[in-house]
Amino acid sequence: MTLEGHQLIGFRSLAGDVGERGIAAINPASGDMLSPTYPSAGAAEIERACQLAEDAFLPYRQLPLADRARFLDTIADHIDALGDALTERAMAETGLPKARLEGERGRTCGQLRLFAEVLRSGEFLGVRVEDALPERTPMPRPALAQQQVPVGPVAVFGASNFPLAFSVAGGDTASALAAGCPVIVKAHSAHPGTSELVGRAVQQAARECHMPEGVFSLLYGSGRELGQGLVRDPRIQAVGFTGSRTGGTALLRTAQARPQPIPVYAEMSSINPVLLLPHQLETAAEDLGEAFVASLTMGAGQFCTNPGLILALCGHALERFVDQAGKAVREAGPQLMLTPGIHAAYQQGVAQLADQPDVALVAKGKDTGHLACPCQPHLFRTSASAFIGNDALHDEVFGACALIVECASVEQMTQVLSALEGQLTATVHLDQADHALAERLLPLLERRAGRILFNGWPTGVEVCHTMVHGGPWPATSDTRTTSVGSAAIQRFLRPVCYQALPEALAPDSLKADNPLGLPRQVNGKRQG
Repeated sequence: MTLEGHQLIGFRSLAGDVGERGIAAINPASGDMLSPTYPSAGAAEIERACQLAEDAFLPYRQLPLADRARFLDTIADHIDALGDALTERAMAETGLPKARLEGERGRTCGQLRLFAEVLRSGEFLGVRVEDALPERTPMPRPALAQQQVPVGPVAVFGASNFPLAFSVAGGDTASALAAGCPVIVKAHSAHPGTSELVGRAVQQAARECHMPEGVFSLLYGSGRELGQGLVRDPRIQAVGFTGSRTGGTALLRTAQARPQPIPVYAEMSSINPVLLLPHQLETAAEDLGEAFVASLTMGAGQFCTNPGLILALCGHALERFVDQAGKAVREAGPQLMLTPGIHAAYQQGVAQLADQPDVALVAKGKDTGHLACPCQPHLFRTSASAFIGNDALHDEVFGACALIVECASVEQMTQVLSALEGQLTATVHLDQADHALAERLLPLLERRAGRILFNGWPTGVEVCHTMVHGGPWPATSDTRTTSVGSAAIQRFLRPVCYQALPEALAPDSLKADNPLGLPRQVNGKRQG
């Protein structure tokens, strides 16, 4: 497939004036600019995409669930069919290795197929039925029914660090389309060619499956104008975003300032604390140090679940851990970062951390060599009292950088946890002798994180029915939701209650004889 550098609006592929604000990917290994250059969408393109999405909403949401499921499966098939062309372009735009991108493609297609199965089961509709009680005294009860319905057109923002799984056809898009919502994607400027290839796969699937034209559009834009324009548009009813806290909070402010405020589901910032409880640390300090650095440096640390904070009690066991982790960091070679902007932010974050009082450098990785956007791993240490008293030590450094916090007591460890902001993950390393302490800490961890791991590492997020990829602010903007797993569909649904609904008007999902065979709750008891 030849890249054209076009906006994809509905079923059309539209060229535009590149001008001074054209978007071109930069190869992070060489610094070379990649063709083609993409035009920035303006007010006319936003208007056309939003109107097409609005026009598509009612016919799309009314399609049989099986038709929407087939659409998602067909998108996955077309992404698979892109083959090496997709992988090679993504490698050039991101510097990520082939194996990582092939795995991410599998995750992307797996998400789409997972939501197709969610549609076929119908359980996501949450159908509840209460029979009429005309003889009830003192007040009769009418027949009542409830189901979830889609909210409307959704704007999705592609992420920098996952060019496939959190981008054009990633989890936000898959869950919104499954819910019955047309999607307008703002492509990330770091990988526009990858975005076009995937966007054309979605567009082709929409045509093949006879979807309404505005069910999907893909727009490009530099600066904030496109993103802010989409969020301000009254036809957009929800937003999916993965990126920086600055970007997420800017979109939140815009969404809340609308005459009709809308939800922004933003995943923004997390340092993902790891607790090394004393008995496990004494038993396995060296192994923990080695495994920690392997997780820290994976993908140059460019994961939202990267372990950026280690908490442990002071003592000989901690020093053994620090020695081994420092050795592993010093042996770690530089890796490519995704973009010049991410590289610059990483360097700034490391420098800020190094300049803080009572923070000591444990180790840094090998020299960055000839790479244009290198990540040189860094490991620092500080005391619990210094950490609690300095908010700058709580900031995420996006990349392979972590801080070890030495706690003088269990009480001080709980003080550190209490001082933390919300997190995507919290990890506990323990053995059986640590269970009593872990039981004490668990309620605090539940208040701080959306996913709690035991004897593992947070990098790697399973796409399944039980996963929670979310957490209290600022990990995400809505602590009640997840952006990964089948429960993500709930972000783009809302409940509607139908009172005394005539059978002739009832959709198949609410008909008395349940022709779709959906699981239901009837008079408070689950059926199916």
